[in-house]
Amino acid sequence: MGSAQEQNGGVSSSTVLNQGTATACKVSKAKKKICCACPETKKLRDECIVEHGEVACAKWIEAHKICLRAEGFNV
Repeated sequence: MGSAQEQNGGVSSSTVLNQGTATACKVSKAKKKICCACPETKKLRDECIVEHGEVACAKWIEAHKICLRAEGFNV
C-alpha cells in the first residue's frame, strides 16, 4: 500500500481537502438566501433603524447592501 500522496496521484490529502472545502464554500455561497446573508451588517442596520429611524442609518443600510452585493445578490 502506498502513501496518501501516491494514492491521490501525487497530490497530498490536505490539498484535496482544501480544494473540496473551497468548492463547498462556493456552492453554499450561491445557495444562501438573502435573509441569511451578512448577519453582522443586518443586525447593525436593523438596530440602528429601530433606535434612530431609517434616515439616520444610511451608512449602515449602504454597508449592508455592499455586503449583499459581495455575496452575489443584486440589490
